[in-house]
Amino acid sequence: MGGVGRGSWQKGEPWGGHYGARRERAALGRCPAADGSKVPAWGARNNALFFTSFPTEDRAAQSLLNKLIRSNLVDTTNQVEVLQRDPTSPLYSVKSFEELRLKPQLLQGVYAMGFNRPSKIQENALPMMLAEPPQNLIAQSQSGTGKTAAFVLAMLSRVEPGNKYPQCLCLSPTYELALQTGKVIEQMGKFHPELSLAYAVRGNKLERGQKISEQIVIGTPGTVLDWCSKLKFIDPKKIKVFVLDEADVMIATQGHQDQSIRIQRMLPRDCQMLLFSATFEDSVWKFAQKVVPDPNIIKLKREEETLDTIKQYYVLCNNRDEKFQALCNIYGAITIAQAMIFCHTRKTAGWLAGELSKEGHQVALLSGEMMVEQRAAVIERFREGKEKVLVTTNVCARGIDVEQVSVVINFDLPVDKDGNPDNETYLHRIGRTGRFGKRGLAVNMVDSKHSMNILNRIQEHFNKKIEKLDTDDLDEIEKIAN
Repeated sequence: MGGVGRGSWQKGEPWGGHYGARRERAALGRCPAADGSKVPAWGARNNALFFTSFPTEDRAAQSLLNKLIRSNLVDTTNQVEVLQRDPTSPLYSVKSFEELRLKPQLLQGVYAMGFNRPSKIQENALPMMLAEPPQNLIAQSQSGTGKTAAFVLAMLSRVEPGNKYPQCLCLSPTYELALQTGKVIEQMGKFHPELSLAYAVRGNKLERGQKISEQIVIGTPGTVLDWCSKLKFIDPKKIKVFVLDEADVMIATQGHQDQSIRIQRMLPRDCQMLLFSATFEDSVWKFAQKVVPDPNIIKLKREEETLDTIKQYYVLCNNRDEKFQALCNIYGAITIAQAMIFCHTRKTAGWLAGELSKEGHQVALLSGEMMVEQRAAVIERFREGKEKVLVTTNVCARGIDVEQVSVVINFDLPVDKDGNPDNETYLHRIGRTGRFGKRGLAVNMVDSKHSMNILNRIQEHFNKKIEKLDTDDLDEIEKIAN
C-alpha cells in the first residue's frame, strides 16, 4: 500500500527504535509528527524491571494495551446473539474466508496475516458487512475477537482503487488507536499497492485547499470533522463506509460524541455505517442509535466468570511487614510457576517490588503512571517468563491472560473509591489463576478489622468460603499446593 507510514515498535526493539520509527513515519508526509515524548529510561536491576513514570490511566489506554499484548485471537466461548434489521432475510454465517467471495488480493492479505478461519464475531459480522446492498451494523466485541480485521476487510472490499479520493472513513478515540488500526489496514491491503491511507490526527498538517487522494482515512473525531467541514480536504458525500470504533471509549472523551454525530450527518444516506463497542451501557446504546440508522445488531452474551476452580485463603497479619513475611513464607514452602500480586497504591507496589528483589526474586512492576507501550513491554516479559512475579496496582487487573499464573495474591483487598468491597475487581483478579482449565490459588492478606470486614463481605457476595491459612506453619502451606 502506498502513502502509509511504516512500522511501529516491534518486540525486542529498544525504545529508541520505536520513537525512531515514529519520526520516520512523520517524514513520509501523510503521518503525524513525532509526539516528542522522552524515551523512558529503563534497566534491569536484580532481574527486576523499573520504569520512569508517565501519567496515563483511562479506557483508551486500557484498550491500546490490550491490542499491544494480544499476539493472537482469543477463542471466546461467549454465545453470539444476532438481531437482524429484516427478520425475513436469511441469516448467513461463514466458516471459511473463501465463502465470502473476496477479491483475490484481499484473500491473500487475510491469509498473510495468519487468519485461517473466521473468529466467532467474524462468522456472523462479515456476511452482513459485505452484503449487497450494504447493511448497517452495531456490534459488541471484546479485544482480541478479530473485530478490527473484520471492519478493515469491509472497507477494503468497498474501495474502488482507481478513484483517488477518500471513500472509507474510520474514527478512533485516540492517535495511538488510529495507528493500530492503520497497521491492520497496511497488512491486509499489502497486495493492493494502489490503495493508500491517510491519518487525520492532530499534528498532520496539510496545505489549505488541498484535496486528499488517499482512499481510506483514519482519524480522531475533532481532526476528521475539521478535514470534512472547515478545511474541506475530504468530500463527505463520497464516503461509502463509515466506521466508528471503540464507541464506549469514544463517548468517555469530552466532545467526541458531538463531533462524531456531526460527521455522520454530512455523509450520504446510502453510506454503510458500522459501530463497534466492547460494552453497551445505556449511554453507548443511545449514541449508537443516533449514529447508525436501521442497524443489524450483534451482541455477545456474557459468560459468567467462575470461582469454582480456585482455592481461596486469607492470612491474618498486623502490618505491612508481616504481610511481606507471610508472602516470603508462602514462597519458601511451595513451588510457584508465576504469581501476580495486587497492591492498592503505587507506593506499596514500588516498595514491595523492591523488597522482593532484595530477596532474590525476579520481579516485574506495573503501575498506572507508565506509558502504555511500557506496560506492554513489562507484560510481554512476564508472559515470556523473564520475570516470575508481577507486582501491580489495579490498572492491570483486566485483560491479561498469562497461562503460567498459578497464584494470585491480594496484598491489599480491592475496594472502590468509597472503601466498599469491589467484588468485580476481586473476580477479575483471582479469575486469572483458574483459567485454561487449571486449578488456581488465591491468597488474601488481611491486616485490620476493616479489611476482615471487606473479606467477609466478598465471601458473602460470592457465597464461597475463604479458608484461613497460617503462614507460620509450613506443613499447612504445603497442603494447599496439593
